Amino acid sequence: ATIGSKRRHKGNPRALTFLLALIWWSVCSSNARANELADDFSEFSLDELMNVEVTSVSLTSQSVMESAAAIHVVTSADIKRRGIRSLPEALRQVPGLEVAAIGAADYAITSRGFNEAFSNKLLVLIDGRSVYTPLFSGVYWDIQTIPVELIDRIEVIRGPGGSIWGSNAFNGIINVITKSAAETEGLNLRVGGGTLDQGYGYSSFGGILGEDTHR
Repeated sequence: ATIGSKRRHKGNPRALTFLLALIWWSVCSSNARANELADDFSEFSLDELMNVEVTSVSLTSQSVMESAAAIHVVTSADIKRRGIRSLPEALRQVPGLEVAAIGAADYAITSRGFNEAFSNKLLVLIDGRSVYTPLFSGVYWDIQTIPVELIDRIEVIRGPGGSIWGSNAFNGIINVITKSAAETEGLNLRVGGGTLDQGYGYSSFGGILGEDTHR
């Protein structure tokens, strides 16, 4: 009984070695991908930066310069370079938005003042679908746990947009657009930790079912 107890506490060295190798590979691949995106972004000209395509203003694809609204776009490259781990953190860099942490996982986010936990004058969409709760017509930010690795871009409109999007769009619109299945092929893995996020992880696997079908 004593020998068996010692063996259980000793652990499996092969499993530990495999886990460390997996973490090292994940960190290296993530850093390489982030550097690649940063290099591509730095090579854009000023005209290319101003011609970023958006769809949240008029429900059709158009450039930022042509859109008739004050709009700001947070790209997936911005999220990777800043090490952002959640959707509210990604919105902190948007001009005109007020983002306040009011608890361990609760946030109060609004535009144009009057920020509180139950603010309901800012419409939040994920891929064009509203995520408000019928309880107070606002958003519970602590349950919006979409992985930032799946975000393609975040379009934020500052100002009223009720004529196009309807209710809750009095102060602005936040539209989170995720990546298509074709952009997330293969194994995607990320693990990490720190003083704030003591441990987190994300994994996904995508494949091709047909010539025009992905999963």
